[in-house]
Amino acid sequence: MNNFLTNETNRCLLCKKARCSSACPANTAVPDCIRLFKEGQYEEAGALLFRNNPFSVISSKVCDWSRFCFGHCILNHKQMPIHWYEVEQFVSEQYLMNYHPEQIKKEKDKKIAIVGAGPAGMTAAIKLREKGYHITLFDANQALGGVLRYGIPEFRLQRRFILEFDRILKEYGIIFQPRMRLGSNLHLKNLREQYDATLIAAGASLHRELEIPGEKDNPRIIYAIDYLKDPDAYALKGKVIVIGGGNVTMDACRTAIRKGCDTYVYYRKSFEDMPANSSEVKEAQEDGVKFVLFRVPVAIKEGNVAVMRLCENIVNETGKVTTRMIEGFDEQVVFDHMIVAISEKMDYTLFGQQTIAFAGNGRPVTNERQQTSLPDVFLAGDYLLGPKTVVEAVASANKAVEGILYYLSGEKK
Repeated sequence: MNNFLTNETNRCLLCKKARCSSACPANTAVPDCIRLFKEGQYEEAGALLFRNNPFSVISSKVCDWSRFCFGHCILNHKQMPIHWYEVEQFVSEQYLMNYHPEQIKKEKDKKIAIVGAGPAGMTAAIKLREKGYHITLFDANQALGGVLRYGIPEFRLQRRFILEFDRILKEYGIIFQPRMRLGSNLHLKNLREQYDATLIAAGASLHRELEIPGEKDNPRIIYAIDYLKDPDAYALKGKVIVIGGGNVTMDACRTAIRKGCDTYVYYRKSFEDMPANSSEVKEAQEDGVKFVLFRVPVAIKEGNVAVMRLCENIVNETGKVTTRMIEGFDEQVVFDHMIVAISEKMDYTLFGQQTIAFAGNGRPVTNERQQTSLPDVFLAGDYLLGPKTVVEAVASANKAVEGILYYLSGEKK
């Protein structure tokens, strides 16, 4: 047994009101799991994690621990927080590699369609299948995984974990239909006619543009979500600048530098304001990526981008941090390729001709069960929340599952 993990679990105070658990979007029962670990009940600890979050093995590797469990440990006041996520990685990996679903004891006669085979869609598929429902999982890609397979690079998330979920979903008897794109060769109207309930977990599948002159139809510009799906399809070379500051930015710049490119990240604020995991930023720097802060692109002409300089952060009376442009100061930056990674957005045209209520913010209206104005249609993951983390997608799927169970049979658990 790893001595470090043993020492960490021995240091845990096993808080009755654990801040780490309450800070976790999926409400992981950290003290209960650590207690089982200390008793040598590793399989039971793994089962506890899997039942709550089937993607515990993955979220523990790519999660922003500083925002969630690690950052809320009560021992932070002594600057000695428990490295729970490393315990979770060990326990979850051992469990996943040996996990085989039990035979469904009571099959139900109702069918559920799930659109989107990312972490939210697969979590819902597993949990609803365990309840005995017949599940068909549709995805626009050739294989399962969504962002896990087509977004997060291999150096950050080993593909062997995704392959285990390929196996597990087959063993559950979940039907997977690849290359089925909602709004194209798959239609919500037909799903509603053929299935008793439909969950849309299609993710944030569209890139956001800079919306500056010279961006459109520029062959030197690509978007991160396209690039990360298949980096080898893009012959990047020379100087590559990546615009953004989130986790997708870090994945893109770290991939580009591994392809031999002279890679820069341009971000409009400070390191402290970057939404990316701080560990990912540090690792990008260690990889050799160069960062240029307080810069924002304003116009592009072929391989030249005009970049305006921003002043340092300004904190207003409400505590909000903003930056402002320094008038008259700009610089011309030459590049061979630019990767735009300033976030993603949802494609709500997927609803087709089905009339659905939208809120003033442009997003579909849902109730506390994540049920839309179409009573048999539910939302989960990034398609509901906007671009979020894996663990947040799982938490959203858990809530949608409860909503679907309530709708179909009145079950709440």
